[in-house]
Amino acid sequence: MRFLAQRKKFHELTEQEIIALAISSEEDDARIYRSYAEMLRDEFPATARIFEGMAAEEDEHRARLIALHQDRFGTTIPLIRREHVAGYYNRRPVWLVENLGIDRIRTEATAMERDAERFYLAAAKRTQDAGTRKLLGDLAAAEAGHQGTAKDLEAQHVDDDVREDEDAVSKRQFLLTWVQPGLAGLMDGSVSTLAPIFATAFATQDTWTTFLVGVAASVGAGISMGFTEAASDDGELSGRGSPLKRGIASGVMTTVGGLGHALPYLIPDFWTATTLAILIVFVELWAIAWIQNKYMETPFFRAVFQVVLGGALVLAAGVLIGSG
Repeated sequence: MRFLAQRKKFHELTEQEIIALAISSEEDDARIYRSYAEMLRDEFPATARIFEGMAAEEDEHRARLIALHQDRFGTTIPLIRREHVAGYYNRRPVWLVENLGIDRIRTEATAMERDAERFYLAAAKRTQDAGTRKLLGDLAAAEAGHQGTAKDLEAQHVDDDVREDEDAVSKRQFLLTWVQPGLAGLMDGSVSTLAPIFATAFATQDTWTTFLVGVAASVGAGISMGFTEAASDDGELSGRGSPLKRGIASGVMTTVGGLGHALPYLIPDFWTATTLAILIVFVELWAIAWIQNKYMETPFFRAVFQVVLGGALVLAAGVLIGSG
């Protein structure tokens, strides 16, 4: 609260401060667009050129703003930034967006332009000076034009073939970073925990003990798979992406795969819990087969045969061991 109290409210800004704020905002946006261009240059060169063009547009607007400030207020521009003004729109740090994929970055850029347009329109309503109102209205129009410029630049640099190529690269990266390790984790969690959970269930016929063993096996397998995936490949040469992301995907899905058939043992009645757990196992195995077919292009019936048969054998082994 003390920090917010130290920030200036938007309606308290003078005309000079509004122009200074616009100058710093345009500079920040140009740097963000150039950062996007740099991070996309290797895999998405066409889209990188779009962001370079948008950064150049921001530079042009900043130059116009500086010229206007010099004409009205002189060469000394007050230092005022977004964080100095309460209620002013913020920009997400680049590192929070850069790992979310090319479509998310494009969406973020569109939102940036809309935010800037709304700022200038709101600012124009707050001034009684005709010159300032015209200036802010022109800036709002310029930001709206930015959105059109982005579309024009995209049409110029990204034709259908380029878009298909970039989408294919983005999809491949998504598969390598999230789907593949997540699927491996789900398979491991669903299958590897079957034997200990059902062996415990049939050996003790105690649902609470079975639940505890299932949770321990699932969490332990998740931690193990997560660290193994993260440590196996730093992604630099293989192109599989961030080891942290892959580790999270693998670890979380491993845990989920095991917990699916452990949670029914919260039900006190042994046979009710066991029947539900077995049904969930087959749902999990069919889900794995579906994911393999959808994302990994594995023929569905071959995936079903491999996963369901393998899972059924492990389940049977657990039941036999526990019953013995």
